[in-house]
Amino acid sequence: MFIDSHTHIQMSQFDKDRRAVIRRAGKAGVEKILAIGIDYETSLAAAELADEYHNVYATVGVHPHNAESATRAELLDIPNLTQHPKVLAFGEMGLDYYRNHSTPKAQKKVFAEQLEMAADRGMPIVIHNREAYHDILPILEALDDGAFGVMHCFTGSVALMHRCLALENVYIGIGGIVTYPKAIDVHAVAREVPADRLLIETDCPWLAPQPWRGKRNEPAYVRAVAEKIAELRGTTVAEIGKITSENFAALFAPK
Repeated sequence: MFIDSHTHIQMSQFDKDRRAVIRRAGKAGVEKILAIGIDYETSLAAAELADEYHNVYATVGVHPHNAESATRAELLDIPNLTQHPKVLAFGEMGLDYYRNHSTPKAQKKVFAEQLEMAADRGMPIVIHNREAYHDILPILEALDDGAFGVMHCFTGSVALMHRCLALENVYIGIGGIVTYPKAIDVHAVAREVPADRLLIETDCPWLAPQPWRGKRNEPAYVRAVAEKIAELRGTTVAEIGKITSENFAALFAPK
C-alpha cells in the first residue's frame, strides 16, 4: 500500500471527476491521501473533503505565493481549522524565490507566523522551498525546538538533504520529478536518503511522473514514484510502500 503525502485534490482541477480520481487511487494501492491547503479557502476545502472520504486527510496553511494576498483575518482563522480531527499539519508554507508572487519580506513574515502557530499546537509542518535554501534553512535551524515536518518536493543536492536531515525531525518528500531522466540530483537523493526519513508524493495536479508528464497528475501515480525510487535503491516497490507509509504515520500520526 502507498500513501500520497502531498496532493491538492480539493482544488478545481478535480471538480469534474474527483470521486473517480480517489477511486483510481484506491485501485492503485493508495491507502491514504493528504490534501494540502495553500490558503484559507483551499485549507477549508481540504478539511471538508476529509469529512467526505475516509481515506483523505488535510493540512491547513498559506503558501508563499499567497503571502501578500492572504488577509489578516484569514491568517488568524486558519489555526481554528486545526480543531478538525483529520487536519494533521500546518502547510504548505515556506519560501519561493522562483515565482516571487509575493515579496520575500511578506513570505518570511507569513512563514514565521505559521511556524509559531504550528509550534504552539505541537503540529508538524509541510515546507515549500524553491530557490530559497539560503534563507529557509537558517530559519528552520534557529527554531527553539527544531523543525518537525517534511521538505516537500525536494529537488536539492545530497549535501542540502543532509543539512535538512540535521534538523533531526525533518523528512524528505520525493515526487514525480524523480522519474524524469535528467533529474540527476533527485535521483541521487532518492538513493541516499535514509529509509526512515523518506516520503512519497505526487503534488497533483502538477508534476506528473514521466509516463504522464505534461498532463494532470493524480494520486494513483504515486505508485510510479515508488517504482522509480525502488529501482534507484535496488529494493522492491512493496518495501518502498511499507517504509514510506510507516514514516507518514510517524510524522503525521493520522487517526
